[in-house]
Amino acid sequence: MHLTLRQLNIFQAVANHSSYTRAAEELHLTQPAVSMQIRQLEDNVGLPLFEQMGKSLYLTYAGEELLGYCERISQQIRDVEDVFDSIKSLSSGKLSITVASTANYFAARLLAAFSQRYPEVQLNLNVTNRETLLKCLKSNDCDLVIMGKPPAELDVNATVFMENPLVVIAPPHHHFCAQRQIPLDKIAKEAMVVREQGSGTRFAIERFFHSHGLSLNISAEMSASEAIKQAVSAGLCFGIVSKHTIELELETKRLCVLDVEEMPIIRHWYLVHRKDKKLSPIAQTFMTFLLNEGGDYLS
Repeated sequence: MHLTLRQLNIFQAVANHSSYTRAAEELHLTQPAVSMQIRQLEDNVGLPLFEQMGKSLYLTYAGEELLGYCERISQQIRDVEDVFDSIKSLSSGKLSITVASTANYFAARLLAAFSQRYPEVQLNLNVTNRETLLKCLKSNDCDLVIMGKPPAELDVNATVFMENPLVVIAPPHHHFCAQRQIPLDKIAKEAMVVREQGSGTRFAIERFFHSHGLSLNISAEMSASEAIKQAVSAGLCFGIVSKHTIELELETKRLCVLDVEEMPIIRHWYLVHRKDKKLSPIAQTFMTFLLNEGGDYLS
């Protein structure tokens, strides 16, 4: 059995009016065109849907059954239209953001501000490492990604929305905290804890010191900025992290940022998505919000 929405729409109009003529007027069709569509529908169903008694047109039992389904189908179509209208107007829908673990320190604040403006939008924030970020982009599992170094091996659109300064941190009681313009080679000799191999932060740090003819005295590698901060706060060594990750520690004076020559190392935060991805209105609106107003919530 093959039924079309057009046939069901015409059938419902005839049933509601109990008239081929008035249904044709409502649908802006000719009466013969309406009659032909009903005959084709009855042929497809294999049962009569109407019966003519004198000048009156009545639904058969099969017609009454079909009308009930038509009404439910019409309601579902209206529901779909309402959903699409809501998505277009940003009064509903979903937005999935995946961010590098370092970006989590400000990403939640951005999403909270966006959510206040669009409270009906359902937000999903996934915080993960670079390897999983790349998998997310490859498999198209999220709308947008916030990361520090866009992948050269993937065909993506990457837009800078904020600087990401990397700074040297030390325990607050260290005598270097009172010094100014500490030579970079002096810092390179100190025991340093940094992110693991493969992270964008680690790559940027090593490239920076190599460009100055120096190599770091790496005493430990850690997979999260939080672990680096704790190690430095405990007095084990120095560390290099994004300045965006130490706001609380600076306020509580658990860490200090050293004044080092040629630093901070300036990286950038990027908003990334695959070039072939069709962004939803919500995702496009978030991009505009982040590019135009994101800095207001991160200063």
